[in-house]
Amino acid sequence: MSLTKYNKKRDFKKTKEPSGAKKAKAKSDKKQLIFTVQKHSASHLHYDFRLELDGVLKSWAVPKGPSLDPSVRRLAMMVEDHPFDYKDFEGIIPKGNYGAGQVIVWDNGYYIPVGGSDDKEENEKIMNKMLKKGDVKFALLGKKLKGEFALVNMRKDDNSWLMIKHKDEYASKEDLTKKDVSVLSKQTIESLKKAQAKEEGVEYDEESEKKKSGGKKSAPKKQPKLKLLKPKEEKKSTAKKTTKEKSLKKTSK
Repeated sequence: MSLTKYNKKRDFKKTKEPSGAKKAKAKSDKKQLIFTVQKHSASHLHYDFRLELDGVLKSWAVPKGPSLDPSVRRLAMMVEDHPFDYKDFEGIIPKGNYGAGQVIVWDNGYYIPVGGSDDKEENEKIMNKMLKKGDVKFALLGKKLKGEFALVNMRKDDNSWLMIKHKDEYASKEDLTKKDVSVLSKQTIESLKKAQAKEEGVEYDEESEKKKSGGKKSAPKKQPKLKLLKPKEEKKSTAKKTTKEKSLKKTSK
């Protein structure tokens, strides 16, 4: 797993993101593989889903964020591998840098491939096989995301995948993206934006920022549906005079 692409895109003299210089075969002393999800407000708001594998973080950008609804398919674009240390990265990527914007750790925890065991190395072998096939199934144990999921390659290219929730006890219609607080620092993207605006000496425009972050617009009012009267009902309705019509006749006399 190479971090060459990751390093080429970043100037570590200007950004506080981990450089990945100390590539480790899982610094974690845990037996489990870890996952992390970072909410990232760059040119567009999205969620970076990352799975630990062979000492790095395999990464997918999920524009609409993960869903617990099995009927929902979320587009997940595979991006370059990230260093293992990136799992805890939060803060502001300065303007002019790749991915400039605000980052929080939206969720984290452990994962195990479907068919896996408590043997970490064996689980990594299973994951690599599934990645090659383009059909990755795993169970998450996070603060927000729990249960079985799948990442399925769309075969359009190597980078286009779908993230799908399996039907299990954790499946739900709940919109998890409304839970917008970091699981590490309790910060939000908005609180980081306010802090950045204060540091730069500019006014924070909450309304315009909501629009940039994909804030929901007020839904257009639904037009009432026209009901078609059946022939019999139509005759009855025309035979009956309304109260308004009766009162008009009385006044005209």
